[in-house]
Amino acid sequence: MISNLKPKESTAIINSLLGGVVPKIGVQHITVGRSPEVEAFLSALEDVKNGHSIVKFWIGEFGSGKSFMLHLLNTVALKQKFVVANADFTPDNRLYSNDGKGVALYATIMDNVSIQTKPEGGALPTLLDKWIEQIMMQTAQSNGISLGEIRDEQYQQLVQNDIMKTVNEITEVGGFDFAWVVVKYYEGFIKEDDLLRRNALKWLKGEYKTKTEARADLGVREIINDLNYYDMLKNFCKLFVSIGYSGFMINLDEAINLYKISTSVMREKNYEKILSIYNDCFQGKISNLFINFAGTKEVLENPRRGLFSYQALKSRLETNKFETQQIRDFAQPVIRLMPLDHNEIFVLLKKLKLVFDFNYKIDLAVTDTDIQQFMEELFNKPGANEFLTPREVIRDFLNILSIIRQNPNVDKKKLFGDLEIKDERPNETLLADIEEL
Repeated sequence: MISNLKPKESTAIINSLLGGVVPKIGVQHITVGRSPEVEAFLSALEDVKNGHSIVKFWIGEFGSGKSFMLHLLNTVALKQKFVVANADFTPDNRLYSNDGKGVALYATIMDNVSIQTKPEGGALPTLLDKWIEQIMMQTAQSNGISLGEIRDEQYQQLVQNDIMKTVNEITEVGGFDFAWVVVKYYEGFIKEDDLLRRNALKWLKGEYKTKTEARADLGVREIINDLNYYDMLKNFCKLFVSIGYSGFMINLDEAINLYKISTSVMREKNYEKILSIYNDCFQGKISNLFINFAGTKEVLENPRRGLFSYQALKSRLETNKFETQQIRDFAQPVIRLMPLDHNEIFVLLKKLKLVFDFNYKIDLAVTDTDIQQFMEELFNKPGANEFLTPREVIRDFLNILSIIRQNPNVDKKKLFGDLEIKDERPNETLLADIEEL
């Protein structure tokens, strides 16, 4: 039995892993072999809590557990009272753009804002409501007004003034427009005007396409766009800290989609944006921000298209020359995720069997010996050393458990014998290189 496992978590774990994706919740229950990385991450979180900012790059081969690691970091950071957000780079979401793809990434980040009580995203309204309640309490105390009366319309201007003052104190670029929209959100909050609150949220999440539309709805002069969205992320970071959170952590996965940008100029502009964020964090230009990137070794090291093709990044991201597989340096910006060994995979499969049993309220007749036989069959198949990833091991194992659950008399050894190894690695890096030739 896995302690503290909730039914919602077990269902998310089983359904997500069967679908070949990482569950948004519950990953801590099936984590194995990443203790040194998590300990180093906890130490880094303490630095960010104390006002520093950090950028990390999590590098590993396809299916090695990069996305899993980011979700585990989420769980750890949420417990440390961080606001967390996740987004994937896609052909339509990137860091630098002049056609809306930058602000599209921002909108995804803001839509996925999470806190411990809302770990699956959508927490931005909750955070704004909490902050406005704090401002109203402060306004009431400083003006000798009761908490019941501060919601009266006669005191609305007092609260609005305090909102504008507080936001302007903690923001820099775009602070006035940001504060104005937060005031509009407060008006919707206090008057129970859902449309006004939705419009304010729409602006704050970067979903307005034109200034004309935003001016008509909110009376604001600017909108969040490709050029200023990063400043808005920094403003939100400061706002979250002012509410009482430890900091803001943003996870950006699927960096392969930056590598695949077809034009070298646009690709370099995105790498330049990474460099700008990196320098901001490590030069102390921003506080309490933690940004994680995840990608493959090719994305990092390819000399023509990878991050190393941008010399200023290469000089910052090259591995500590004294590091080995046995002697690791987790303080450096790049963390290379080593593959799980067979003992760790065995422990992982045992945990998955417990989660599976819990989820379906069953005790499958699958023993440790059966798990060992499954692994022996799988890892001795032709192509296993070259193509087999933890993702495929997990999916095959859960598929077999699913068959056994529905067909209790099935021959397990035959199921194990029917296992096949396929090369499921994407060929996008090769195709991207061919396109450029």
